[in-house]
Amino acid sequence: MKKRTFLLLALVLLLSFSGAASASESVRPDQLRFLSGPPGGNWFALGGALADLWSSNLVPTTAITGGAVANIINTHNAKGEVGFSNTSMVAVGQKASDPTFKEKADNTLMMANIYTQHTYFIARKDFVEKHGIKTLDDLVNNKIPTRFATLKTGTGSEFVVNGLFKAGFGIDYRKDFKEWGGSVEYASYSGGADLLADNHLDVFAFSVGRVASIVMQIESQTDVVLLSTEQATLDKMAEAYGTVTFVVEPGIYKCVTEDTPPVRLVGDYTCVVVRKDLDEQLVYDLCKLMYENQDSLSKAVVDINELDPATAIPAGAIESHPGAIRYWNEVAGK
Repeated sequence: MKKRTFLLLALVLLLSFSGAASASESVRPDQLRFLSGPPGGNWFALGGALADLWSSNLVPTTAITGGAVANIINTHNAKGEVGFSNTSMVAVGQKASDPTFKEKADNTLMMANIYTQHTYFIARKDFVEKHGIKTLDDLVNNKIPTRFATLKTGTGSEFVVNGLFKAGFGIDYRKDFKEWGGSVEYASYSGGADLLADNHLDVFAFSVGRVASIVMQIESQTDVVLLSTEQATLDKMAEAYGTVTFVVEPGIYKCVTEDTPPVRLVGDYTCVVVRKDLDEQLVYDLCKLMYENQDSLSKAVVDINELDPATAIPAGAIESHPGAIRYWNEVAGK
């Protein structure tokens, strides 16, 4: 009886050790699932181009639709191997420091920042002149009644906008704007542009690339101002979400010239995330193919040309994949 008990105990221990060993081992799947974005958007187009590139040169890859938050969660839960998101969301997701994430998505690591995301607060010129508003801080600190809109809840835009109001100003914009006598709406890019032009909105906020046709469209419809945010407010946002500060270059938009004060705003990145347990060399090779084929990928989304080894791995407490760190440091000469 004792001998049988000993053998059973030995078997249990053997299985538990082998399970622990296999759990820590890296994997190299026969096929990758790339979590991109909704049809019609930049992520969907670039996701398809990357899937084709990796399929032709490394490993069969299938692009499937997704979203910024869902891609982090699904990568963590091994429902996809690679995907797009926003860097600020990855920072929050890995720590579960926002109610959006019910548990730490610590199986989702950074592979690369690929292009910049700028969060614009576009205000009607007659509105800012009426209230003497110079910055977003003026609007919030003076509790100006504002008809405000952003993209729907669950989008990267709304996540960043909400984060700025919460971390930077300590307010709940959904509640406080209404208490100040204003209103809050959720709109598409084109829908918000039309509402602003038709004087149904005072301020429309969203995240897009550095040079955004939607901003130019709004400028062609009505006179607007890009609201700057004070650096101290941006620093609070950076501490909470890992964002950076961008300054709008004069000449891109009609309302920002050499004569206007600098427009500072929340800077973020569209990034590629990857499963933590993926083979280091596989992730290295995925990065290499992406970087060395920017010209062909830019035919899908021109912003991929912003990919820079020096900024591909984010600073701060965001965890990145070892294969990605090795590749980008090699190319950057670090």
